[in-house]
Amino acid sequence: AVDMQPHPPPPAQNASLPMQHGATRAPGSFFQDAPRIGNQWQADVFLRQVCARILKLPHESLAAIDADLNRFGERVASDILDMSDDATEHPPSLRQYDNWGRRIDEIDTSLGWRSLHNVSAQEGLVAIAYERRYGAMSRVYWAAKVLLFAPSSGLYSCPLAMTDGAARVLELSDDSIAPARALHRLTSRQVTEFWTSGQWMTERAGGSDVSAATDTSASPTTDPHQVAEGWTHLLTGVKWFSSATTCNMALALAREEGARKLSLFYVELRDDSGRLKNIEVLRLKNKLGTRQLPTAELRLCGTPARKLSGSDGGVKAISSMLNITRMWNVLSAVASSRRAVQLAKDMATRRWAFGKMVMEQPLHCETLARLELEVRGQTAMAFELARLLGRSEVGEATATDRMLLRLMTPVAKLYTGKHAVWISSEAIEAVGGQGYIEDSGMPTILRDAQVLPIWEGTTNVMSLDVLRAIGSSNGTAIATLVSECTQILQEADEARLGTELKFISQALGQISEFAACGLRDPNTREICARDFAFGLARCWIGVLLVEHATHTTQPADQVLVKRWCEQPLVTVAAERSEGRHSENQLILGAGSRQPVPDRYRGYGPSFRTKL
Repeated sequence: AVDMQPHPPPPAQNASLPMQHGATRAPGSFFQDAPRIGNQWQADVFLRQVCARILKLPHESLAAIDADLNRFGERVASDILDMSDDATEHPPSLRQYDNWGRRIDEIDTSLGWRSLHNVSAQEGLVAIAYERRYGAMSRVYWAAKVLLFAPSSGLYSCPLAMTDGAARVLELSDDSIAPARALHRLTSRQVTEFWTSGQWMTERAGGSDVSAATDTSASPTTDPHQVAEGWTHLLTGVKWFSSATTCNMALALAREEGARKLSLFYVELRDDSGRLKNIEVLRLKNKLGTRQLPTAELRLCGTPARKLSGSDGGVKAISSMLNITRMWNVLSAVASSRRAVQLAKDMATRRWAFGKMVMEQPLHCETLARLELEVRGQTAMAFELARLLGRSEVGEATATDRMLLRLMTPVAKLYTGKHAVWISSEAIEAVGGQGYIEDSGMPTILRDAQVLPIWEGTTNVMSLDVLRAIGSSNGTAIATLVSECTQILQEADEARLGTELKFISQALGQISEFAACGLRDPNTREICARDFAFGLARCWIGVLLVEHATHTTQPADQVLVKRWCEQPLVTVAAERSEGRHSENQLILGAGSRQPVPDRYRGYGPSFRTKL
């Protein structure tokens, strides 16, 4: 196997050094060096080790993947990073009317954003997973490339996530027209052929309870030209969050007349002349972060669409898309955390305080080590999911693989998304005041990270999805997870990690005990869902770090396991949840269930002149 070791690093640039004792310099002559990122494949030793461990491929295949990731690792620190910066500095804008009052709804994007589209096609950031040149391992290779790309993507990772998900839906669809029209475009490496896709689910009532919140209607079309082109319905309604509105197609949920549930529809946004097909862009969203991304409110005014699912089967049909987009969310979260920590670590080698390089200050070093530990643990979890996803897509997954993929995808999504915000904030603090300044680039990382625990399901929504996964398996999902984890622990080096192996085993016992008792009571189950899901994540990461240390036998990897086990892995307990809902209402106060009277204005910038 190829040992994916670092390539020779480029010559280091001179760092700004402090004055030596007794030296003098002119006032104002010192300038602090900015943190830098280098080749991102070379820089991430743990990532290379994880890929070397998981990728079970011939020598020549491993060498080809290593060469491609090394080349790409250089690009994401150079020209692709420049494209990302341009997309950040020049966010999209909406032009609704032309000079003569015609409705045009044109969204202008930066050159950087458009260039990232080209890069995405040429680098196969969707195509790799569907070419399947390396079988099930293609998803692991894909995951490594996405991890390198995401923090330098200018948020182009968002349309790519939906494109990947849409491709999977069409690949699984038995429809006779839509896959033939779009699948080859979604997975193309040709710039002029490559399409991106949107995902239209959220409406004004919110995104979690999709079925109840969807007002968009679908009525059969009677237009012979539309029928001849393959369209079956016309969609009417408002989609409240349409990310990447510059995409070529979308998958949309809508309700047919008289239907209790939703159906899934395929939409192409523009006709051959580039005009929107009975779609109005009401406005672009003014968001906390992800400002590079053109997110819009859309009104569908009889938009031609093709039905993909059976009646009432829309949510089930789109679930394969959600599995993919949640995987992108996991990788984007880990990548965001990795970038933030890299910058904080590099800054600590360039800055001096109290007579020492900051990296040599014990407390600062301890803080960075804790962040590094989290990123490495999450990397191990993300790539195990990618391995399971790859096996599932090529038909090699066992029943155990499928059960773990279903259970641990929402677990990984909620854990990595939540921690991305914390890690980004800690990294800014580690850099100091300059990290708080926009020009440092670090506030963008923090703002963009905040979407990760929200998009594709908040932390609470994901926690409840974990319960659904357990329920749909009749409880066997937890037994399967514990069994798989126990087997890994039994194969580990007890002489070096005996204390940690026992600690993780005890935590798995707590998981089993709670699953057997606490999950039976509906009130306890829901109240504890969040803590339980985080416990699952911490236990699984602990086991995966043990597996990694067993493979590498490196002292540093054994230290990772030791440090991981210094924290409580499971904090949930059924007995602490009795009567908790009533206590929560008591804490929140008697008036917490009543809204503030309407005589007070809605919070946020007011459009009325008051002063």
